[in-house]
Amino acid sequence: PLEGFGVFQIADQTLCQQAVLEALQEGYRLIDTAASYFNEEAVGRALRTSGLPRDEVFVTTKVWVQDFGEIKTREAVLRSLEKLGLEYIDMVLLHQQMGDYYGAWRALEALVQEGIIGTIGVSNFYPDRLADLCCNAAIPPAVNQIECHPFYQRRYDLQVMKDLGVVPMAWGPSLREGTASDPPHLGSHREKHGKTNAQVALRFNTQRGVVVIPKTAHRTRMAENLAHFLTSPWTRKI
Repeated sequence: PLEGFGVFQIADQTLCQQAVLEALQEGYRLIDTAASYFNEEAVGRALRTSGLPRDEVFVTTKVWVQDFGEIKTREAVLRSLEKLGLEYIDMVLLHQQMGDYYGAWRALEALVQEGIIGTIGVSNFYPDRLADLCCNAAIPPAVNQIECHPFYQRRYDLQVMKDLGVVPMAWGPSLREGTASDPPHLGSHREKHGKTNAQVALRFNTQRGVVVIPKTAHRTRMAENLAHFLTSPWTRKI
């Protein structure tokens, strides 16, 4: 899916479970978590409570740096699998470009071959490291998850990803009114199209083919974020 739901910094298990369940009820079908978020169990409970068929929800998690290495990464993924309560994980990312990420990558490749992981990718990789991994890995990264929004547009990064065939995924993609991130040029788009700052920011990315995973614990904002796809009242591309 081009838009998913992120659970970064929702460490409270009850709140996280409720937020993911409500996101699924609103129509989200991509859930992004990580071992370092300490909420994989809550995500798994929400998935089971939702009653949705397993193949309708795309679940992503990540391996943290301390678990990089062929043996440690395999063990980390199996722990995440157990915490999520799933038979397989749709996508697993390496969370940073540090440590023995090549050993970790080989472990992920083996888990793909075993059917435990559907596909694999990276997070926060700079263009040179990403290109190096793509050129030397048996299975190239499907995704690179990076910070990306109107104030950090990452044009060069996106061009490199396009050339390499890697899908960009943006964390921290949305902006809210009444914050320091409320400049006049976003406000003009907001008024012109009858949208919120968050919707303008999300549209900025999805029109460029960037997957977005905004996070919120408020159901009204979950619906608002999804509504940025609606054509009306957009009058033209941003």
